[in-house]
Amino acid sequence: MGRRQTRSEVIAKEPSILVINVGSSTLKFALFRVAGGDEPLLRGVLELSGSGGGEIRITDGEGREEDSRQLSVSRDSAMTGLLDYLKATSRFDSIKSVGHRLVHGGPKLRAPVRIDEEIRTLLEDIIPLAPDHLPTELGAIDEVARVAPSLTQVACFDTAFHANLPTVARLFGLPRSLAESGVVRYGFHGLSYEYVTETLRQRGALPRRTIIAHLGSGASVSAILDGVSVDTTMGMTPTGGVVMGTRSGDLDPGVALYLLRYRGFSPADLDEAVNQRGGLLGISDLSADVRELLRASATDSRAADAISAFCYQVRKAVGGYAAALGGIDALVFTAGIGERSPEIRARICDGCEFLGIEIDPKLNSENASTISTARSKVVIRTVKTNEEVMIARHVRAIA
Repeated sequence: MGRRQTRSEVIAKEPSILVINVGSSTLKFALFRVAGGDEPLLRGVLELSGSGGGEIRITDGEGREEDSRQLSVSRDSAMTGLLDYLKATSRFDSIKSVGHRLVHGGPKLRAPVRIDEEIRTLLEDIIPLAPDHLPTELGAIDEVARVAPSLTQVACFDTAFHANLPTVARLFGLPRSLAESGVVRYGFHGLSYEYVTETLRQRGALPRRTIIAHLGSGASVSAILDGVSVDTTMGMTPTGGVVMGTRSGDLDPGVALYLLRYRGFSPADLDEAVNQRGGLLGISDLSADVRELLRASATDSRAADAISAFCYQVRKAVGGYAAALGGIDALVFTAGIGERSPEIRARICDGCEFLGIEIDPKLNSENASTISTARSKVVIRTVKTNEEVMIARHVRAIA
């Protein structure tokens, strides 16, 4: 009798979908079964260090650590490093298709799509809409095509969930010719909103009027009517909306004109101010991390200001979207801060009692799935988001 294969060896040969989520300093990935199911075969993250190189960490489908090692990679070579790693661990041959999270689909790409030469050209054309994200994301697509040209690749867009925003929500107060050329609200975090919406629907817990707050380093709020996005705080780019970790959120356009005309700012300076040095980091002059700001806020007034501004702006968005929806049946918190920060959730809900929102302090402190009181007219929930699962579902439907 031959040697019996180990579980890892069996999994390594199981036909799989590789899901790629490229960030500014991380490359997150996961393998899912082609045959279906939301449980991953493995998850991993390649975290890049500022001094060069990176660490890859792998967990199996049940969250147990499977591997951790240093790799000699840079941001530009991260995808190459990941593919080399998968080849060395005998997992590459099982991959049948690859799904990519892309931040922007522009005016023409409004749903997940198989990537071919025409789609690749369209993506190149919309780089100006997301210059901090798309070049790296397209680099990952190109590297997969170079290493394994026979693999089907699917692009999944963070803008797609908001593709059918009503005209009144999509238009800016600008000349109509600009709107017709693509200068409109697109909205982002769509894969997260789609996952949360589908999860609630599957649980029988998606009422007609739902507001979802995706609160992480990037943050946005969306109004969902009968499962469809009808408004969202982010705009043509992920810089707009509520104040975020390092992004300014919405600004008076005159601020940008003033900085360019009278303060000697170049376009690059303005980009840095609103995307890398703004937000919570800019207000606090300390950190973009809500956890650090909460710890410091008792003694540091600028840290306290940053937290207050964040909660205030999210609360305003909730109130505005309650008006847009004609009321609110459910308020849902998701993403890192939304899922794990009881204090932030409580401060956002504080003052919203007139909407029928009443949070239960004990359930909130436990990060329970339902954190509203029995008396609350609005159900308040926390839902752990999973963009990778959403991408895998789309790949199965297309590949």
